[in-house]
Amino acid sequence: MKEPIVEVKNISLKMNGHVIIDDVSIDIYPGEFHAIIGPNGGGKTTLLKVILGLITPDSGTVRINGGDLKDNRSVLGYVPQFRTYDFSYPITVGEMVLTGRLGHIRGVRKSYRQEDRDATEKAMEIMDISRYSGNSIDELSGGEQQRVMIARALAGEPKVLLLDEPTVYIDSPTAEKFFELLLSLRDRMAIVMVTHDIGSLTPEVDKVACLNKKIYTHHDNEITDDMLLSAYGCPIDVIAHGVPHRVFRGHDK
Repeated sequence: MKEPIVEVKNISLKMNGHVIIDDVSIDIYPGEFHAIIGPNGGGKTTLLKVILGLITPDSGTVRINGGDLKDNRSVLGYVPQFRTYDFSYPITVGEMVLTGRLGHIRGVRKSYRQEDRDATEKAMEIMDISRYSGNSIDELSGGEQQRVMIARALAGEPKVLLLDEPTVYIDSPTAEKFFELLLSLRDRMAIVMVTHDIGSLTPEVDKVACLNKKIYTHHDNEITDDMLLSAYGCPIDVIAHGVPHRVFRGHDK
């Protein structure tokens, strides 16, 4: 039987007296495509940052690859929310992707080696952006920039790819191609995607969990009415792109 590559056990966290995550447990297995959905402010991004070791919870544990988080950070690849990047920064696509190797560099000099450049080339080939290597990143479309961010994560050769709201700033045709690329990566790594947008989910996800401080997990790709009611607190038909968004109850007949 497979062992989980990410084990989150009974994580709780308060910030400024407010509960952000309440007794959350989740296991991610190799090769699994796991979607975590829930409303804005429900703790999804915070959970990813706890897994990455960027935030220390008040209680609970995180184990990565069967060991301590601090010894296994290189197992994780992270694509944060698209809007957190300043794409006007003067850097080429190749240089941006190469920064994904920083976690593998040892020693005082912190200089890139040939293996770092080889991993960068491979990541760009996987994401089909090699032809843009010398281009400034601000010359690319939103969908192309998103591929660069994923290539940057892949350059670190992770066993788990964590994606935070990856489809918010790309159109539907681009999102469809994006999911095709993600599905092609499943034989290399586990994929964890968080989103508030149910409509962005591909039917090929293996498991879905709803997170709104507490987590409600369904162990296949079905999104049930009970899950949505528990997580969102009201009936859900559509969750639209954008911030803020509104969710309306059904009309009375």
